[in-house]
Amino acid sequence: MPVTHHARRMIRTCWDLGGRPEFKALRLRPWAHMLGFRGHFSSKSRAYSLNLTDPRNARAAHRAAEARERHGLPALGDATTLVLGHWRFAGIGYTPGEAIMAEHIRQRVQTACKIAAEQADE
Repeated sequence: MPVTHHARRMIRTCWDLGGRPEFKALRLRPWAHMLGFRGHFSSKSRAYSLNLTDPRNARAAHRAAEARERHGLPALGDATTLVLGHWRFAGIGYTPGEAIMAEHIRQRVQTACKIAAEQADE
């Protein structure tokens, strides 16, 4: 197998232990290629001390704290709600590119309606 020597030894150990009667219930042999672990490579179970949600939430909180510090905003407490109320006028109507696309769509719809009307008359 194209694995490191260490991994090969661990697989072999799972295989050997799986052959012993006292470890038969662990079913190590069918899962020797997974080093005896029969689950997902990273546990999603609540029974383990760490699941995928905890590091994700910690990372989000860390990034938010970094952003607040970078922009000079105060740290937020647990009961704080941050409301940003700065608005500015962004414009009205289509951009030049959007106007071209809208006109093209309008022409296609008009052509499709003409074709449908002609087919209905026939």
